[in-house]
Amino acid sequence: MIVNENGNNSQVFPKELIEYRECFLDGIEDTWYEYVPKSYDSNKKTPLVISMHGGLMTGWGQAIYTSWTLLADREGFILVFPNAGKDRIWMLECDWEKVKETSVNMPPDVPLLHEPEEKVEDYHDIRMTVKLIEHMKRKYNIDSGRIYMQGMSMGDAMTSQFARYMGHILAGAAGSGCPTNTKLLFDDKEEVINCGGPLDIWQSRLELDQVPPHYREGDRITILRNCEYWNKVNKSTSLPKISIRGDYNFAFFDGEKGNTVLMDVKNRDHGQTFDDAQYIWDYLFSGCYKDDLGVLRHTTPERERKGDDFSIAIVEGSNKVWFNNRIIEIQAPVFKWQKLKYHGLHGDAIIRGEYLYVPVSFLAEAFSADIDYTEDGLVADLFLKDGTEIQFARGNIACLVNNRIESMACEAVERNQVLYLSLEWFVKRFYQLHTSSCENVLYITDHHASISRHMAYLLQDILG
Repeated sequence: MIVNENGNNSQVFPKELIEYRECFLDGIEDTWYEYVPKSYDSNKKTPLVISMHGGLMTGWGQAIYTSWTLLADREGFILVFPNAGKDRIWMLECDWEKVKETSVNMPPDVPLLHEPEEKVEDYHDIRMTVKLIEHMKRKYNIDSGRIYMQGMSMGDAMTSQFARYMGHILAGAAGSGCPTNTKLLFDDKEEVINCGGPLDIWQSRLELDQVPPHYREGDRITILRNCEYWNKVNKSTSLPKISIRGDYNFAFFDGEKGNTVLMDVKNRDHGQTFDDAQYIWDYLFSGCYKDDLGVLRHTTPERERKGDDFSIAIVEGSNKVWFNNRIIEIQAPVFKWQKLKYHGLHGDAIIRGEYLYVPVSFLAEAFSADIDYTEDGLVADLFLKDGTEIQFARGNIACLVNNRIESMACEAVERNQVLYLSLEWFVKRFYQLHTSSCENVLYITDHHASISRHMAYLLQDILG
């Protein structure tokens, strides 16, 4: 067993993984690793997946670090894991001025990036990968319409680069751990820089990961702009379908030309999860191909890309709410309320909790309840569908439930003649729903779900 840098067990070295060496071009001997499942039938067209290793890693390291070979056994596709052409570092297009600024204090044993003189399409690693795909097509019965690429960390950046410049060769591309510098995605007029055309794209992100230091923008903008880039290329203008299952946060964007998926994993660091390949194949690669004319087409993937059947998301300061994968307007904006306790005769206020508040009218709309107001709107009676009757009053930390007094986690509040309640307390008490919060975004659904940082940022943008 090999333990990777995230402390997760990788798989043992697969005995079918075979190393090859050959000089394709530039007088350089390149190395790659092929994995052909035992089920391979040379009489049948077979998909090909190229998986790109992280910086300073190798092809065999990528093979055991991921679950791609296990998936190939199940699904019957062929895998190839190439080594980077030089020093185990992929040749990448960069924001070179910023790289020079940030590399001044780098340790002397870290390989330095050197600005290439040639165009991206002429980089050895790009041309080598094209030659390797052609070699695999001659050697095996590869389905030219079902060639996919995936990469991790620096391999993610390499995959993105290949997709942007040579995407016509692929049907889909995926990566984890290193979004692309946005300076390389958009020109000065905010037009996308793209030679490869539409592709089905998967972007795995890790909540605790950080973008490289030479990027001019931080994590939030870089990751959201990477999604925006592919949504523009794929002509996706509709809202995503959002699904959060445990620690895995999915946003599925359907486009006229192609699909984009963002998966953010809660409480995970740089790298990729061992089951990353499983999600990529099941949700995306299994359902896309290119026809004989090179046009991206779609079939039903092994897992349906759908949003949560029931979901609510609210953002501090917004008068919009995410409700069952659509946006609705509410009576007044969401705000954060601090529950205070005053300790001792002259004691200061102690914060005992923070809650996002919504108008009571939204609760009635979301749960199909009837509502009556009295006392100029400062008292509200809610009549739930199951017959429960609840009364709330401004400033009161208790309510009446079927005419019995019951304490609440925090008091009802009036602002600008609108009566508010804690949404979190209400859904837990009366509907036993699951809640999670991050970056002042509260997400509610009917199953266990933990909203992650980048999903919170996406919802802030959608509702902002």
